[in-house]
Amino acid sequence: MSDKTSKYSGSITSSSFGLAPQEMALAISNDKHQLYIGVPKETYFQENRVALTPEAVALLTNNGHRVTIETNAGQKSHYSDRNFSEAGAEIAYDIEQVYKADTVVKVGPLSVEEIDMVKPKQTIFSSIHLPTLEPAYIQKLMQKKVTAIAYEYIRDESGSFPMVRAISEIAGNSAILIGAQYLSNLGKGRGVLLGGISGVPPARVVILGAGVVGEFATRAALGLGAEVRVFDNNIYKLMRLQNNVNVRVYTSTINPDILSEQLSKADLVVGAIHSESGRTPCVVSEEMVGNMKQGSVIVDVSIDQGGCFETSRVTSHKSPVFSKFGVIHYCVPNIASMVSRTASSAISHVLAPILLNINEYRGVENYLETAPGTRNGVYIYRGKLTNAHLSERFEIRYTNLDLLITSNF
Repeated sequence: MSDKTSKYSGSITSSSFGLAPQEMALAISNDKHQLYIGVPKETYFQENRVALTPEAVALLTNNGHRVTIETNAGQKSHYSDRNFSEAGAEIAYDIEQVYKADTVVKVGPLSVEEIDMVKPKQTIFSSIHLPTLEPAYIQKLMQKKVTAIAYEYIRDESGSFPMVRAISEIAGNSAILIGAQYLSNLGKGRGVLLGGISGVPPARVVILGAGVVGEFATRAALGLGAEVRVFDNNIYKLMRLQNNVNVRVYTSTINPDILSEQLSKADLVVGAIHSESGRTPCVVSEEMVGNMKQGSVIVDVSIDQGGCFETSRVTSHKSPVFSKFGVIHYCVPNIASMVSRTASSAISHVLAPILLNINEYRGVENYLETAPGTRNGVYIYRGKLTNAHLSERFEIRYTNLDLLITSNF
């Protein structure tokens, strides 16, 4: 092993990424089907994450894979080029060099300029950000004859979506911490401590949505001592949240009268409603927001899908809040990017084992045949659209992926 990889040679094991436990780093593979992986610097709006951390790179290079990463790709996650170089990666000072790789891994969607650099039969791992996805983007990737895999659709063995869940956990925790900050005088809020103290009641937190974001927002709020109320029209999700947090919190379906009353008494409201079909339903009217306390705070995590408050509008990490009716609104898309190092690790923990398995099965086609979870993430296969939902939404011809893969053998 070369000197530049020695830093990680005794500490990185496959168990770090949810694989079978090993006593030491895996030996370098001599398989001639090794992967050539490219990691470009993210250019998407407010994107601070990187698809592979140095630890993940070390795991891959220790197994004989070649990793090329664009210079400063990890800078916003506080990883230097030296960190990646010591892990065995090649540092590219020209982005076109990155796109010579057979497999390209990103966090955000490819830009138009990046699609121009894509080559036929390349495999692309990235998110697609469905609410902002355009048909021209899909068609341009199809023209390149690539295989494109979306993080949002990848499933694990339990049938859940590990990438979505990890980012949702981060968003739920972060929403409460953000709200607590803006409730203080420094945040120009009501000057309320979220958890209260002895003899002083805690703040009241209303959470809209009982999915993963809502559950972890509930956990964080309860952990800080807040009084929590959760609303969702899915009774099963409300039951699951109660069981998972192991506390009998106040829950209710989204009845406008009950919701309006609770909002008028709330100090912090978190919008965590997710829609599988695109736009999040707007459940809080402008009138309801107008009846909220002066200096109370709204954190609309659902802004990625349009927001669930009528008063919400997209803000940025540089200018995260605005005030409407005296209520502070935090409506930054991609909250997880605010804690980019943690979020990058979460992405790597899902992505690295998939990349290792592709090599084990001697190519992405063979791997997809035996991995239904990752296969579920494929939306373009060798230039053909294979996702039925995207086909229906954009009126583009759909081809069954199972038939395409079978035809390869």
